[in-house]
Amino acid sequence: MKSLKELFRIGIGPSSSHTMGPRKAAEIFLERCPDASEYRVTLYGSLAATGRGHLTDKTILDVLEPKAKVEIVWRPDIVKPFHTNGMTFCGLDSQGNIIDEWTVYSIGGGALAEDNGNTCETPDVYDLNTIKDIMQWCTDTGHSFWEYVERCEGADIWDYLDEVWTTMKRAVEAGLDAEGVLPGQLHLRRKAATYYIKAKGYQDNLRNRGLVFAYALAVSEQNASGGMIVTAPTCGSCGVLPSVLYHLQKSKDFSDMRIKRAIATAGLFGNVAKQNASISGAEVGCQGEVGVACAMAAAAANQLFGGSITQVEYAAEMGLEHHLGLTCDPICGLVQVPCIERNAMAAVRALDANIFSTFSDGQHRVSYDKVVAVMKQTGHDIPSLYKETSEGGLAKEFNI
Repeated sequence: MKSLKELFRIGIGPSSSHTMGPRKAAEIFLERCPDASEYRVTLYGSLAATGRGHLTDKTILDVLEPKAKVEIVWRPDIVKPFHTNGMTFCGLDSQGNIIDEWTVYSIGGGALAEDNGNTCETPDVYDLNTIKDIMQWCTDTGHSFWEYVERCEGADIWDYLDEVWTTMKRAVEAGLDAEGVLPGQLHLRRKAATYYIKAKGYQDNLRNRGLVFAYALAVSEQNASGGMIVTAPTCGSCGVLPSVLYHLQKSKDFSDMRIKRAIATAGLFGNVAKQNASISGAEVGCQGEVGVACAMAAAAANQLFGGSITQVEYAAEMGLEHHLGLTCDPICGLVQVPCIERNAMAAVRALDANIFSTFSDGQHRVSYDKVVAVMKQTGHDIPSLYKETSEGGLAKEFNI
């Protein structure tokens, strides 16, 4: 598996697969073909179907247009075999001849891959690729999940996760202060500030639930407006983990170090899903984004409350299992409806999974690894209409 630095990416929303990935691809192509007189970028499948709502064209133009004229070609009718988020970059000379051409895929979470399956990322740093094997290592050595992360990544991972946690907190706080209307034709008003104020008026359980809603809405609204966020594991699901951890630190006074260890554990579960299935909504639906985010947050919360290795795994398993089959059908291709509310609901579900697991002894029938495998197959079976194309589900019924 890759480094957690490839899972937790700090950047601008609203979409890791439709914004962060294409931007990185444009930067790579600009480096390899800097002297072109014109660039032509063809977007395929899901990238073309919802690219305008996700600002895919804008992010590519921001990189290439300062250098030369850019033509964006939209081909939602063509789905490349390797992945639905395909794009081909062409560099042309002054006579219109192709001097360089590169096909690449945005495979989720901001990651890129080529037709041969080679990823445009750092080398693997983890020698174990399943939670079962990692749990066995923990049992044999007496260590925790986060200690396995440190063993594989090195001590400098904590500096990076410190930056991740700082960015997450800033996204929550900036989102709570922001008001007004989100960009796009839905004219959706921000809700985080209102939820936060209302939650303060309640007592105990209702207040806590309302605050978690507010924190999740805050980060997701920042993402939808093109703010700075952390993929966890994607932009579309970036509100789940920060809201849970922010609430727990505020209410339970957990130290930053304990929060960072929880983020490391969360990242491990997200990484396994990314490695063995997918975190791309265009490939497996929203179960791979919000579902995995819920699993990550549930694992993090359970570790913070002193859960055993098996209880942490059980919490994560529930978080993902109960999102199986969740479709990706954003209205108008915007990461707003139903995406923002889904982050809020997944955050409280993660806390519920933590509580449910805490009441248990950690023993259960279905493993996290098995749910990841089922998610992959389910994603394969879901029609493309419901995988980030905005052609089915809510997107079809309410498209403007």
